[in-house]
Amino acid sequence: MRALTFVPGRKDTLRVEEVPDPKPGRGELLVQGLTLGVCGTDRELERAEYGWPPPGRERMVIGHESLGRVLETPDGSAFSPGDLVVGVVRRPDPEPCGACAHGEFDMCRNGRYTERGIKEIDGFGSELWTVEAAYTVRLDPSLADVGVLVEPASVVAKAWEQIERIGRRAWFEPRTLLVTGAGPIGLLAALLGRMRGLEVHVLDRAGPGLKSELVEALGATYHSGSSLESFAASKPDLIIECTGAGQLVIDSMVTTAATGIVCLCGLAPGGRTHRVDAGLINRDVVLENDVIFGTVNANLRHYREAATALAAAERGWLERLITRRVPLSRAMEVFEPAGDDVKAVIDLTA
Repeated sequence: MRALTFVPGRKDTLRVEEVPDPKPGRGELLVQGLTLGVCGTDRELERAEYGWPPPGRERMVIGHESLGRVLETPDGSAFSPGDLVVGVVRRPDPEPCGACAHGEFDMCRNGRYTERGIKEIDGFGSELWTVEAAYTVRLDPSLADVGVLVEPASVVAKAWEQIERIGRRAWFEPRTLLVTGAGPIGLLAALLGRMRGLEVHVLDRAGPGLKSELVEALGATYHSGSSLESFAASKPDLIIECTGAGQLVIDSMVTTAATGIVCLCGLAPGGRTHRVDAGLINRDVVLENDVIFGTVNANLRHYREAATALAAAERGWLERLITRRVPLSRAMEVFEPAGDDVKAVIDLTA
């Protein structure tokens, strides 16, 4: 079969090559790969910024945003051939920390977890792949063209779960949400915010175009810019920060209403410094009972919640998020982002 492989830690090693067909182990499904999503994490892996190969191997299959169709199932499985599925990315560490031992592997304490296509396990970037039934989520058949969005949506579903848990520390009835960044995570965060009945605002540097149209199609308000100055007076109750831009991260901390919640989903690059009034941030957070927290990855329940949310969303809107599809034979093209991309994907069947 064909697979998209690379050597973690070495640049310019990404290639499509022939590798042996996988053989499902005990309790595993054999899946035909349909679509693979590519995100910033994959591009960082390709640039050799991090990544860990399986023990005893140099090359590994890349890809963690999966979509496939079941070909074979183990005896007694709840899955059937023909099911549309996605695979969960993370696995708990072999000698589980407290969180992993209790099934919360997305909150691993010791960092010994493994991840498909990222850390020590082959990813989903191949014509065939296997996955444990216990780490698989069945999708509604209507998601055949957009189910690859479940993995990024699972990250958002986890963020919302954490926001709502924090909110329940006291009376919690938010009205307004600000999302910074209109990439896939930001747009999906806005979608789930609108599904919760919130007044949603999305800030992005892009001018009028596809991103603003997608936001407005949700019934949300789009703001073109790179500053939170316009929100200083009418502070939102919630902010989901998806850019990782240092100044926006800092400004978010003092731009919520009282008892506001800031969820940090973006990763800021290191090596940049910003002038910070730590005293102002301290006073604002303490006196207003604010909360700032970070979130990454997702658990099995978050994938299920994401799949449910996408099945309830307007299909045409989801289809517009996928702005570029390339065949596996030309997969390297996707690792050079285009200016108007929202989500680029690889067709594993072409």
